[in-house]
Amino acid sequence: MKQQKLIVFDMDGVIIDVSRSYRETVRQTTRLFLQGAKSFETLPDPLFPLVDLARLKQTGGLNNDWDLTFQALSLLFALVKAPIDPAASETGLCHEEAIKRCDASELADLLKTSSAPLMDLFMRHGRRKDPFIAHGFKGDVGAGNIIKQLFQEIYLGGILFPAIYGFKPRFWNGEGLIHQESLLIERSILKRLAEGRFLAIATGRPRVEADYTLDHFTIKEYFQMVITLDDCTLEERKVFKERGERISLSKPNPFMLDLIPRLAGKEFIECYYLGDTPDDMLAAHSSQTGYRGVGVVLSSPDRTSLRTELLKAGADHIIDDYSNLPKIL
Repeated sequence: MKQQKLIVFDMDGVIIDVSRSYRETVRQTTRLFLQGAKSFETLPDPLFPLVDLARLKQTGGLNNDWDLTFQALSLLFALVKAPIDPAASETGLCHEEAIKRCDASELADLLKTSSAPLMDLFMRHGRRKDPFIAHGFKGDVGAGNIIKQLFQEIYLGGILFPAIYGFKPRFWNGEGLIHQESLLIERSILKRLAEGRFLAIATGRPRVEADYTLDHFTIKEYFQMVITLDDCTLEERKVFKERGERISLSKPNPFMLDLIPRLAGKEFIECYYLGDTPDDMLAAHSSQTGYRGVGVVLSSPDRTSLRTELLKAGADHIIDDYSNLPKIL
């Protein structure tokens, strides 16, 4: 049998435009988290531009948008006076009382004057882990992780959230921002690429959210394999159980990319990975499989900056139009 080419896609920012879903959810989660703090009413809405958030994500190590939200809040809280009281902020049930004891006056001053507050704070403080925010980022949805729960309620909405988690949302009952997503690649191009090639997905999304979106846009049939955050988590737990070692297998770790040919049980003549972050390109080039990194800048609010960062991270090609992809392949 003739050997195939392997084409692996990231989902967010590559197949799916998430600028009005995941990225907007980050902005709304950070704002809702601060509701009730002193001077909250003086904070701008939104707190920061999407291009500012995109640049923060490009700094790397923020593969999923829960981590991106945590980092955004940690940076913002460099200017928020907050009580360091684990007992008051350890569970979501105490969040409203804890946030009332926070003062956002200094943060409000920066947000009114800076066009890129997240990156201003990042340049000042670097990667930050705020203790107050860290206490709100423990556990899982429904079990104390107030940041993740706020994010999931806003992203999934009042109907999909309880369908997935089995209980009603506590902070957000509106329509989920997941419904604001759109396709970045035409089905006809996917169909053409799938003819004689092995198409797969490697995404930081949880399995249920990846499947929902692929079904919603009726494109699952083009992909022979979908690797998600769940696969990383499962292997991480296995390593911890066997060796007592806590590791992260999310990108830039190439675990997902190397898992695909292993599960497929075959070798490929050429392998490509399409991603929209420097971490995607780093994962491609550090993989044992030997992927070529294809940087995608279609949905970026700052294509020039992203193009530079992707090339710096080792991208072999950059595309801003999927009509160019068949030529690259």
